Amino acid sequence: MDELDPVIHASARLRITAVLAALTAGDRMSFPRLQELLGMTAGNLSTHLRKLEDAGYVEVDKTFQGRSPATYLSLSAAGRRAFEDYTAQLRSLLGGEP
Repeated sequence: MDELDPVIHASARLRITAVLAALTAGDRMSFPRLQELLGMTAGNLSTHLRKLEDAGYVEVDKTFQGRSPATYLSLSAAGRRAFEDYTAQLRSLLGGEP
């Protein structure tokens, strides 16, 4: 069996990926909403998002709403695939169907 994806396996990154995977492909979530859902500090969330972004799993869209900056996040196709592979590996480890 392949090892679990270490990028996703960290608890905080797994939670981030799971929330973003629950969105319909093509949908996105604002940084403050994700922060609120996960109960994470902005700095901690940013650090984990950077790791996911560097791996190509998360897409970050920084825009402006009027004069205020806004950051939106979504799971990339590669991120969605990685999360699906990760959950299949977990099921297999737990004795379920892959």
